[in-house]
Amino acid sequence: MSSSEGKNVESCWPRQIKFIVGNEACERFSYYGMRSILAGYITGAVLKGGLGQDADASTEIIHLFVFANYFMPLFGAWLSDKIIGRYHTILWVSLFYCAGHGVLACSDLAGTVHGKLLLLYTGMALIAFGSGGIKPCVSAFVGDQFKPEQSHLLQKAYGAFYWSINIGSFFSFLVVPWVKDRHGYGLAFGVPGILMAIATFIFWLGTKHYVRVPPSRETKSAGFFKVLFYALANRKNTGGGALPRAEAGQQVGPAGQRGSFWDAARGRFSEKEIDAAKSVLPILLVFALIPPFWSLFDQCNSTWVLQGEKMVPTRILGLDIGAEQMQSMNPLIVMMLVPLFTLGIYPHIGRFAAPLRRMSYGMFLGAASFLVVALLQARLEAGAQLSVLWQTVPYLILTAAEVLLSTTGLEFAFREAAPEMKSLVMSFWLLTIAFGDLLVVAVTKLFASASDHAASVSTNRFLLYAGMTFVVAILFSLVATFYKYRDLSAAEGK
Repeated sequence: MSSSEGKNVESCWPRQIKFIVGNEACERFSYYGMRSILAGYITGAVLKGGLGQDADASTEIIHLFVFANYFMPLFGAWLSDKIIGRYHTILWVSLFYCAGHGVLACSDLAGTVHGKLLLLYTGMALIAFGSGGIKPCVSAFVGDQFKPEQSHLLQKAYGAFYWSINIGSFFSFLVVPWVKDRHGYGLAFGVPGILMAIATFIFWLGTKHYVRVPPSRETKSAGFFKVLFYALANRKNTGGGALPRAEAGQQVGPAGQRGSFWDAARGRFSEKEIDAAKSVLPILLVFALIPPFWSLFDQCNSTWVLQGEKMVPTRILGLDIGAEQMQSMNPLIVMMLVPLFTLGIYPHIGRFAAPLRRMSYGMFLGAASFLVVALLQARLEAGAQLSVLWQTVPYLILTAAEVLLSTTGLEFAFREAAPEMKSLVMSFWLLTIAFGDLLVVAVTKLFASASDHAASVSTNRFLLYAGMTFVVAILFSLVATFYKYRDLSAAEGK
């Protein structure tokens, strides 16, 4: 290969990326399109096709569903890393995803609220299995397509990947509520199913071009839990009795590093397998502080929608903008901020753009957005008539936080994990979202009131979330300060 050809390979994205990006855009349309009308469907009047549930019940159902979506990546990561690989996991699990949308589309066939609830839970379970099963695989599959000499392209590639997520969700928040308003919930739930079928087809079209990393069943390499549990069970026999607390902030070094917790596994596993397992624990230390952010962010599709229903809708460019349509504000702002941050800001601020620094900025902004939401809620509770467009302010703040934390989290997880652990680490990243939504359910249950079944949409509740996240943001900043990167270029913001 000539030097000019080599430079061309290093500077160009693999051509198969377009199939993954196209698949992601359609899949996100299907997922967020369904979620865009979920709060209204659950709380809507029975005579208008809704289920007639209260605000707290809606909050619990939605966040339990999201929890299931982001807990299932553990299964998807195991299936892809250990059994059939990322490509086959994405392709075959997507079929369950399509089936779930099909079940939801049958909601109009049920004549009773009980029947509709049964279809809702069944459809949501299948969607959670399908969506969650492919989540850790798709983002890791993007990274698989790049050669080692193209690692400098990953930041922009994940920015584009995230941009595709948001272009799909942007249109879903406009199109699906429009279909619901004119044709009812049955067809509105059916449209996302059609888009999921298209997503699966687009992914299949790229089959012959993909780089496929074989599962550990073929490479015979040991997984993270196998190495970790073996080291735990045998640490006393080697004198390395302490848990790997100190190493959680250290770089992975070569064989012969000072005696440690991992020495117990060296007689059973190769140095490569041990180093791969060691790469996971420092990342988990970072991830442990992420859930409170997601407990804020995912309320865009629950409590923020319910708040917006108490505000005055408006009309822009011939489009009716109400609580459900306002959800499109998030992806719209993301599509503007991702290129601004990735191309305009990060390259000029050096080490201040290191992944964990960016994520800590996002935590503080996320908390600030809920202060604004609490202010709006206080005005509503005082009897003020506010335009739904006032929600643009907290959406702008929270979306900036999302870009700083979420796009960066994907990049951080992929760059810091050993190759054998990438799907597993991606699943742990998604698990932070699951626990964030479980936190919302726990808070809703803990502070439930027998006299107020809408306490989840209140000034005090929004202030509680803001305060909790400010505290965690401070802790996260301390972790970011002392974290030692495996990828040293990441520490410099490159």
